[in-house]
Amino acid sequence: MHEALTILANHGYLIVFVWVFADQAGLPLPSFPVLLAGGAMAHAGNLNLFAVIGLTALASLLADTVWFEIGRRRGGAVLKFICRASLEPESCVGRTRSMFSRRGSWTLLVSKFVTGMNVVASPMAGMGGVSRLHFLTLNAAGSLAFAIFFVSLGYIFSRQLERVLALAAETGHWFLIAVVVLFFAYLAIKYARRARFTRLLRVARISPDELRDKLVAGTDVAIVDLRLPLDFAAAPQTLPGALRFAPEEVASRHQEIPRDRDVVLYCSCPDEYTSTRAALLLKQYGIHRVRPLAGGYETWRQKDFPLTPPARAAEAAVI
Repeated sequence: MHEALTILANHGYLIVFVWVFADQAGLPLPSFPVLLAGGAMAHAGNLNLFAVIGLTALASLLADTVWFEIGRRRGGAVLKFICRASLEPESCVGRTRSMFSRRGSWTLLVSKFVTGMNVVASPMAGMGGVSRLHFLTLNAAGSLAFAIFFVSLGYIFSRQLERVLALAAETGHWFLIAVVVLFFAYLAIKYARRARFTRLLRVARISPDELRDKLVAGTDVAIVDLRLPLDFAAAPQTLPGALRFAPEEVASRHQEIPRDRDVVLYCSCPDEYTSTRAALLLKQYGIHRVRPLAGGYETWRQKDFPLTPPARAAEAAVI
């Protein structure tokens, strides 16, 4: 354990930079313990406080810039990849998109403080057409705030952390074993939540081709557009006759959905997460003939299937 502490003291700057970069790049390596340790070592005089803060902010900014550029070039494909690989799929799909709808690019200022949001916010900003200068400005401010907060905590509570390090030195390998066990327990919990999320997505879907055939045949189908305002503003057309609900309105407006026909829900989320959650909720309200649209709005649009302009969509919704 003494050797580990010596390595941390001698290579603290490199460890901080690499660990934060890995965390912000999406690896399951929480960086706040390293930042707390960096702040405590700065208080002890082993590291420079401003250098630790600066390297933390730089590593975070670099990782986010890479994701931002990928988001600009690959669009929704990169978001789907991140969410499928993420240990926090619910946060990835839900909170980030909701916050972007409410706050826009200002989400970048706080995304690093919300679990599961830090990796998604940057590519989403790239997908949303945020300029590079605007992104770099906001992300640099958010990265600096993130660095100052956690490194300062370590600096302020350095005595308490020193006691932990002293205990680690006394207990030797047992402390290391405890840390490893806790880390794998953390991963196990995350994977269990991911497995729950995967089971949640196992709801029967309707393909775009099947829905198109129903519409062409004149079959009565109730279609509900669950895209967030940010997504709707980017593509304001809807599927023919679609009602528009905000995802959080499903519980309060479910009575507007007919019970005597098939109901199709669509969104712009990877794996149709929002429409799947809504489908499960509607089944609790007695609407059992409900299915998410496989691939959501993007797949329907890519197939060049019919879309309704905003004005006509509003008229159809009233009818």
